[in-house]
Amino acid sequence: MKILWIDLNSSYAHASLALPALHAQVMKHNPAMVWESVQGTINDNLGHLAETAARHEADIVAATAWLFTHEALLHVVARVKALRPQSTVILGGPEFLGGNEAYLRSHPYVDCVFRGEGEEAFPLWLEHYAHREEWHGIPGLCYLDADGHYHDNGTARALHFEQLALPEESPFFRHDKPFVQIETTRGCFNTCAFCVSGGEKPVRVLPLETVRRKLDMAHRCGVRDVRVLDRTFNYNPRRACQMLGLFKEYAPAMRFHLEIHPALLGPELREALQAMPTGCLHLEAGIQSLRNEVLQASGRHGGVAESLEGLRFLCAQPNLQTHADLIAGLPLYSLPQMLEDIRTLVAMNVDELQLESLKVLPGTAMRRRAAELGIAYSPLPPYEVLRTPCLSPAELQRARLISRLIDGFYNARPWQALTRSLILEDEGFIPRLLDYLMEHSLADQPLSLEKRGLLLHDFIATHYPAFATQASVAWIEAGMSLKKAPAQHVETRRLAPPRRWDVQYGNYREELRLCFLPDAADDGQGYWFGFDPQQQPAVPVFKAYGSRN
Repeated sequence: MKILWIDLNSSYAHASLALPALHAQVMKHNPAMVWESVQGTINDNLGHLAETAARHEADIVAATAWLFTHEALLHVVARVKALRPQSTVILGGPEFLGGNEAYLRSHPYVDCVFRGEGEEAFPLWLEHYAHREEWHGIPGLCYLDADGHYHDNGTARALHFEQLALPEESPFFRHDKPFVQIETTRGCFNTCAFCVSGGEKPVRVLPLETVRRKLDMAHRCGVRDVRVLDRTFNYNPRRACQMLGLFKEYAPAMRFHLEIHPALLGPELREALQAMPTGCLHLEAGIQSLRNEVLQASGRHGGVAESLEGLRFLCAQPNLQTHADLIAGLPLYSLPQMLEDIRTLVAMNVDELQLESLKVLPGTAMRRRAAELGIAYSPLPPYEVLRTPCLSPAELQRARLISRLIDGFYNARPWQALTRSLILEDEGFIPRLLDYLMEHSLADQPLSLEKRGLLLHDFIATHYPAFATQASVAWIEAGMSLKKAPAQHVETRRLAPPRRWDVQYGNYREELRLCFLPDAADDGQGYWFGFDPQQQPAVPVFKAYGSRN
């Protein structure tokens, strides 16, 4: 028997965890089984991927479907089935957590789909795959029988999660990617209606020593970045502190991305977080909304006041990098409220801010309650929300563009301080900048860092002239060309240090190449920057404020 896995990902950086997870379980019981894979991304030529897959002449063609790969995956497996109709096509993944009858009837080239966790059920199905009449006893399997009757075997659960063979021990686990995902728990204590883990109880955990084995393998393979798959890392404070102690052992060689609930930060956990090495942790602090009524309608535990207090603590720690997110399209959440929440989070100095659109995912309470809540959503992946009682289609599109604006300007480190100042200065800054970008047909276009800096400078010159000097400072510190408009007032010739200046960073040395940016006050004062002629890129290594002479 030969299994071919279509390993289709959204980008090169991503890798399927389902493939090594299932392969590890099957090989534990049947090491002689032949597994092969065809790898690609949704940006590859799908016809070529299908032709390559068909040439493997596999008995079983398997794949996992997710929001951003599902459509492309169907193009591949439909072609494979047409070229090799005797192959059995089976799909799994989060896309099949809801009702699957309509899906199977409208996609006849898919023989069956799995709902839930496949590590224990998939090996069982392999023993019976050639005999469809025996599929009725396979947990999680959904299929049409020879007479066209639909069979639904419920949801599969890995009942012995801690005993599963480790995906990292499979040769299909990709330690060569820019980051790896390491699962440490399964399930979630919270009940968020928009999340596929919202109703997944109980939370199952791996022993600390098992997690250490996973990290040891990653470390030996030279992995730098680890995304810890744990829906709420700190739901159990004692375990969270133990895990942080473990992560500390791998610093600075490895960095860890964690999902954390800011409302659940007790004294012991705060102390452990403060003791972590700088740069070791990237924390994704789940906010979603700063409105209690929105959180309650979405089934999320944790009040706004507690979350804000916890987030304020996280953002005040210089050793931590904190990311906060909001979700457009949640019940009772309006666009003015989102803009106000953005300003609140910016005032806390979050390192990264994300405004994403709600995805009404299969198998979630939000999908089941969509009609009741008045939520219209796309029936096709990625199932984005299209309208709510509080957001028109036009407002949702505007929220999407605001998300791009925030990512392009606030989340871009060189422009962050300037953008933060403007957001806090004027509550109308974001809408005004978005209108400016839309007028120039740039709101939805990919823009280089330099182009964003030029646009921001030009916009400020017209609408916020008091910030013109700050815009020029940001441009210079980003290492951009001193020959372009944001640096038009910079002096570079015949410069000698003044008798006195207030050093802001770095140490002055005679070999540094100096430039001087006059302050807008035109009083002879301004900013001095020193560049190391031997250093590339040409970013300042020295900054001071003082007189021209």
